[in-house]
Amino acid sequence: MAGFNKMGVILLAASLGFMFLQLCSATRYYDFVLKETNFTRLCSTKSILTVNGSFPGPTIKVHKGETIYVNVHNQGLYGVTIHWHGVKQPRNPWSDGPENITQCPIQPGSSFTYEVVFSNEEGTLWWHAHSDWTRATVHGAIVILPAAGTKYPFAAPHAQHPIILGSWFKSDVMEVINSALATGADPNISDAFTINGQPGDLYSCSKASTYRLKVDYGKTYMLRIINAIMNEEQFFAIANHTLTVVTQDAAYIKPITTSYIMITPGQTMDVLVTANQPRSHYYMASSAYADGIVPFNNSTTTAILQYRGNYSTPSTIPLPSLPIYNDTTAADSFTALLKSLASKAHPISVPTKITTRIYMTIAINERICPNASCAGPDNNAIAASLNNISFETPSIDILQAYYGGINGVFEGNFPSNPPHFYNFTGDYDNSTIYPTFGAKVKFIKYGEGVEIVFQGTNLIAPENHPMHLHGFSFYVIGTGYGNFNATESPKTYNLVDPPEVNTVGVPKNGWTTIRFLADNPGVWFMHCHLERHSSWGMDTVIIVRNGNTTKSKLRPPPAHMPPCSKS
Repeated sequence: MAGFNKMGVILLAASLGFMFLQLCSATRYYDFVLKETNFTRLCSTKSILTVNGSFPGPTIKVHKGETIYVNVHNQGLYGVTIHWHGVKQPRNPWSDGPENITQCPIQPGSSFTYEVVFSNEEGTLWWHAHSDWTRATVHGAIVILPAAGTKYPFAAPHAQHPIILGSWFKSDVMEVINSALATGADPNISDAFTINGQPGDLYSCSKASTYRLKVDYGKTYMLRIINAIMNEEQFFAIANHTLTVVTQDAAYIKPITTSYIMITPGQTMDVLVTANQPRSHYYMASSAYADGIVPFNNSTTTAILQYRGNYSTPSTIPLPSLPIYNDTTAADSFTALLKSLASKAHPISVPTKITTRIYMTIAINERICPNASCAGPDNNAIAASLNNISFETPSIDILQAYYGGINGVFEGNFPSNPPHFYNFTGDYDNSTIYPTFGAKVKFIKYGEGVEIVFQGTNLIAPENHPMHLHGFSFYVIGTGYGNFNATESPKTYNLVDPPEVNTVGVPKNGWTTIRFLADNPGVWFMHCHLERHSSWGMDTVIIVRNGNTTKSKLRPPPAHMPPCSKS
């Protein structure tokens, strides 16, 4: 786990007292330095924003229920924030990280310390920048081990290794998205996918640097797989080896034995692999699942599973048989297997008393372009929406405005239903092409049982949408194709052992229903984890109001939050 430092790097400015506390406390401290670093990929060298000079960034390792502190020093060119993806941060949205939602950016030359509070998460999560497209190069793994005195609900693996799937752009990622937003067009696709920062030796100039995972015959290894890719779901497999999936999004599932997985941007999966094949080299590979009509990266990234021992180096390395890019049957067949472990040691609690219901349509839209001069559909700019509202990020963070009673930053009128109902997955409704724009949020009372039906639409460019909610895990109790039917669709719900996740793929021209208990007061971002969709406005904010007790109220802000201007 390159880049991982057990106790972090003690700040040079720390006092002796602070150093003593750090060395004598179980609390972990990390120092993240954001800086521009030169990297060579695809036979070209470019400067990218990194943490501590590595791509991917350092791995954070904790035990279930711990709290860590991460001091982020921004020595880069832009303001940046860091999000701890899937960490619920009980009552502590101040350290959640989405830019201008829970904080303003950490400006170049300044620092901010995050308090990252873990609760019941166990497995693999990840951290990433949450400012524009900086997460393309600023991300890393979070390994959450069982609490002291407990163990895995399966035999402990011989070793564990993060496997981070990423995107590589030859161009500067900020220029990619800024150019797209300026012209109204779809942003350029990435030039390669990566495994642990390397495209793999299917690219001739990457042969020497392809990631290699060395294994011993007969041993079982845990691969902590993270999809940090910007805009594509992925199929992943290892040639001649069976995968056993045991967790998703830091929650245990009933073990799945499979030859491949399908994982959306934002999701994590822990996979057990037993090295039981003849000693040799085998490719692990990942390529896109893309069910839409938009451009996508159709390349394959590889790494090598390499057995230790004495044998002749093979002249050719076998590739796994991945499903083709548009094999929806393969994608659905895998995701249908995902069910919570729901054991005595790892129980679940699906809300059955639902008092807040939200029916939320997901759509790609258009923004009217002056003089019809944009490069999107109908010479307009591309937009995106939830319930026909395209989110516009304010210049002051919503959490500060909510906590401090600052008016004019957001509106509390995000609707519980779309503006009107029609055949969402069959018709092309012209009245919804142009959404309403604004920073509209949804208020929910503390303790409410919440059900959200995500409804895909056939507008402009339908595709699978990985929806992510900050501050919560939620249960995926149902999914299907076509329009959600309030009478018939609930008959298919799984309330016994649905998977508990923080990111879920809503199928193209289909629907997905989630449930969660609103027991975490604060300001929490909800958005599509296809980065281009989030940039276009496929976002909203859920504000869970305070409860009646101290432990059900939002914590006060830390002494220092990044200011919302450079002054």
